[in-house]
Amino acid sequence: MGGGAKHTASKSTASKSKSTAAIPNVLGDSSLAIVEQQDAVPLAINAPIVSSYNDKIRPLLDAVDKLRNLMVMDEGIQLPTIVVVGDQSSGKSSVLESLAGINLPRGQGICTRVPLIMRLQHHASVEPELSLEYNGRVDRTNEDNISEDIVKATSVIAGGGKGISNTPLTLLVKKNGVPDLTMVDLPGITRVPVHGQPENIYDQIRDMIMEYIKPEESIILNVLSASVDFTTCESIRMSQSVDKTGERTLAVVTKVDKAPEGLLEKVTADDVNIGLGYVCVRNRIGDETYEEATAIAHELFQTHPLLSKIDKSIVGIPVLAQKLVQIQATSIARNLPEIVKKINDRLNATLSELNKMPKSLSSIAEAMTAFMQILGCAKESLRKILLRGEFEEYSDDRRMHCTARLVEMLNQYSDDLYKCAESDPKIRFLMDEIKMLEEAKGIALPNFLPRNAFLLILQSKVREISSIPIGFVDQVWSYIEDVVISVLMKHSENYYQLQLSARRAGHNLMAKMKDRSIRWMMEIVEMEKLTDYTCDPEYVAEWNKLMAQQEAFMNGVLHDEERPSTIAIQGIGEVEVEVLRHYPHVLAQAFDLKMRMTAYWKVVLRRFVDCMALHLQLSVSNLVNKEMEVEIVNELMGPYGGGIERMLEESPAVAVKREKLNKSIKKLRDSKEVVAKIMDGIISYGD
Repeated sequence: MGGGAKHTASKSTASKSKSTAAIPNVLGDSSLAIVEQQDAVPLAINAPIVSSYNDKIRPLLDAVDKLRNLMVMDEGIQLPTIVVVGDQSSGKSSVLESLAGINLPRGQGICTRVPLIMRLQHHASVEPELSLEYNGRVDRTNEDNISEDIVKATSVIAGGGKGISNTPLTLLVKKNGVPDLTMVDLPGITRVPVHGQPENIYDQIRDMIMEYIKPEESIILNVLSASVDFTTCESIRMSQSVDKTGERTLAVVTKVDKAPEGLLEKVTADDVNIGLGYVCVRNRIGDETYEEATAIAHELFQTHPLLSKIDKSIVGIPVLAQKLVQIQATSIARNLPEIVKKINDRLNATLSELNKMPKSLSSIAEAMTAFMQILGCAKESLRKILLRGEFEEYSDDRRMHCTARLVEMLNQYSDDLYKCAESDPKIRFLMDEIKMLEEAKGIALPNFLPRNAFLLILQSKVREISSIPIGFVDQVWSYIEDVVISVLMKHSENYYQLQLSARRAGHNLMAKMKDRSIRWMMEIVEMEKLTDYTCDPEYVAEWNKLMAQQEAFMNGVLHDEERPSTIAIQGIGEVEVEVLRHYPHVLAQAFDLKMRMTAYWKVVLRRFVDCMALHLQLSVSNLVNKEMEVEIVNELMGPYGGGIERMLEESPAVAVKREKLNKSIKKLRDSKEVVAKIMDGIISYGD
């Protein structure tokens, strides 16, 4: 047994030396002497727990508390914090009461239902000063009413039931003799909800605890009952999940008088890897005063046959207070330079983000300037992606690579025209021509091809395909509309009223452009139906090439003894001929008419595609360079636009973001001032 105690003492001493050495310029070497003086000395006959030590720690702790009050943690900057965790009924409240010298709420179930930030400050006056801060208010209280007032404040924050809330309650205790500490007491861990608690109470408490103990800056004060198996304790399991080495975990073993058997072995073996060591304490019982409880605990650890074997450097509330003060100071001093850096980095990033936001407009002239700049940038973006094929602005968005997408759409439009039934000369080969010749015949010389027969077939074919170009017009302008609206929204995103006008103008203009193109295409369709004309020499060349096969075709149909059912025609393919043998008198004319139509149909399809491409290019150019600007100006100045002065109104989202950034900047500047003062103080201590 004695060997175990000796080992523990050695381990504790090493821990003390390591903690203090990290901050010599801040605390001074005299702190070690103070720690040694505290060992095994009853509080009732001792000076304030950390009197001279407090003088050096107080400025550091005040700085951290000011940062916490400024809510700098909302900016993602973690602060050194002692977080008190433990299973329900582990004796957490008793430990905190002994450190603070006040009564905290007691009872069955969860007593702590919100994060309780306990700020203890040594106070020269014999009259203590106590206050509660929550929801932006500060309520004064006293030692007689503090427990009841905490319950009332908790009910305001978390409701009158038994549920919990993550909104903190700050308890400030200024009292003679208390250690300078700031701790966050969290709800005790419970697995089984009692009546009035939500079914997921364990999950809520676990999530709250993990949020507080996960940051590397947090010191975990794990309160354990001496009667439990440390290896199965839930609070140990949680702390180990974020602090595997235990380097930022200190364990307080309570109720040692209730279960002294095997306690020495537990704290000596350290099966659960508590890097900052253990402190064993006796809980205050019944109506004992704090002085009486301290004296009884001192006597217990001196005389109890089992507890007296535990090294005196790890027993008692005074030792716990000293360890916490020392660990807290070390943590603050170690983390302070990084906190300063994070505040500066975050401030610079927030200022940069604010500077990137649009300037708040205060005059018509500023609004007009901003409007012209936005319109100019939007037009240039559209010129790049719609006309010049430069898409570096949208390199990752293929849909905005507009020239490539428009060519693909044109190619698909051409394919649709060439692959439709009307463009396949093999279908009903010569039958439509024979029928049309039969109906167009008249009193005339027999070797003349009736032109009206050609026109009737042409009109029928054009009519059948007319839905394809009309559909393409609708498709391509819908795509262009999406692109234009997207670009306008991007460049006007910071001006809500301009966005509304730009969106309306974009939709209106695209509707006009689409309607104009459809009317133009319908005119093209009507022109193609009206007459047959081309000066393209390819037409005659193609017709001659096809007609060169007429004699062979006629022989195959009318004179071949084998009477083949199909005949191959170069440029057309295999065609059915069996039924054609019934029309020998018009077969030659029908073949001629078919070859003329086949050659001319290629010209018609090329015109549909070429004219559409040229029309599209011209329309897009006019859209970007002329019509868009006029439409947006008319919309902005029209009855629904409200005029250029409406641009002075920020969108709700931008206004909220600007306000949020300004608040963050103020908070970070205030925080920077706080840490600057404390860093100056540290430098002066070093001097």
